[in-house]
Amino acid sequence: MDKRENKQIKAELLAPAGSYGKLLTAFHFGADAAYVGGKNFSLRTFADNFTADELKNAVALAHGLGKKLYVTANVFARNADFSVLGDYFTFLNEIGVDGAIVSDPGAIYTAKKVAPDLTLHLSTQANTTNKYAVKFWQEQGVSRIVLARELSLKEISEIHDFVPEMELEAFVHGAMCISYSGRCLLSDYLDGRSSNRGACVQSCRWRYEVRALNATNGKSEWLPIEQDEKGTYIFNSKDLNMLSYLHEMEGAGVSSFKIEGRMKSGYYLATVINAYRRYMNGGAFDLSETELSNVAHRDYTQAYALGDNPETVNYADSQSKGDYVYIADVIACENGYVFAEMRNRFKVGEKLEILSPDENNGKSFLIEEMYDSKGEYAEDGKLVQEIYKIKCPFLVKKGDYLRRQKMN
Repeated sequence: MDKRENKQIKAELLAPAGSYGKLLTAFHFGADAAYVGGKNFSLRTFADNFTADELKNAVALAHGLGKKLYVTANVFARNADFSVLGDYFTFLNEIGVDGAIVSDPGAIYTAKKVAPDLTLHLSTQANTTNKYAVKFWQEQGVSRIVLARELSLKEISEIHDFVPEMELEAFVHGAMCISYSGRCLLSDYLDGRSSNRGACVQSCRWRYEVRALNATNGKSEWLPIEQDEKGTYIFNSKDLNMLSYLHEMEGAGVSSFKIEGRMKSGYYLATVINAYRRYMNGGAFDLSETELSNVAHRDYTQAYALGDNPETVNYADSQSKGDYVYIADVIACENGYVFAEMRNRFKVGEKLEILSPDENNGKSFLIEEMYDSKGEYAEDGKLVQEIYKIKCPFLVKKGDYLRRQKMN
């Protein structure tokens, strides 16, 4: 399949949302579904996550837009968790979530017992790497498998052929864990925070140093052993980017394309979702590929899609910064002016670019005049979170973003 073929892809585009505001962004930029976490049992403890009322509102929002909402409950549960876990599954079923993402057999047992109508998706944390495991989980009442990232397209196709009724979900973009399907003890060992309980500090992204003890010079000095002057990032995985293989993934039986990033910014989500949505709708591959370089990311990889791959570690640095600066959130637009909440400094005379799911995407304009929230003329947008009124020739929409290309 020519990756640049202008052909629509029908698979679900599934986006992360670490907060209610990011959920609005995900749907605004074209996600078909979103996955979120509640305040408990989610593997992203440091995300804002959703209160019970926010989960109710999120379900109503998604269904009102004809979209779906999945809720993560994919911690590796301990005995004490089950005193409230059953009530949580009952609650998720009552508010009408489209699926609960689980990884623990005990959690699945509990969910089937207290909320038999609740749709269950098996998390990638469950390490599903073969067709017989998929068949087993199907017999336990699971309706979708979030496949392990270690699988190749060939293996995914074999799974689909063996269990064609099972929905298959696979990651297409975002951060990769150095450990097997995310089952890592490094954070717990180094910082006392368990990644398998949702509190990972991403210690795999830290810069490490190897040292040798010189015991012969009378000083017993520690001598650093460095890869180069940038340091050594021996656990730092490259980021996944499967844009060029979406047709093959759909052909292999993947029905949901999952983007990683509940801890990422709304601007990051908007950029990545927009790129995938446009390509899946038949847009130009090159434009979407270029767009994915505009946000902070590590070197990209297709991981194990084509088989074994020893080149998945990002040794050079922790993360690149991207080609654009995120400037402001669009709040409203009226009478030839855009109202935008400042995120990074900008000035009159600079050129801003619009990030949008509609025809305004990629259009740019010079800031000719600008006013602060008091109505006073402003030359310099330097006040953090100030609402600036900026003259703009385009009818941008609430939820769009303004950005500026980095200067060399």
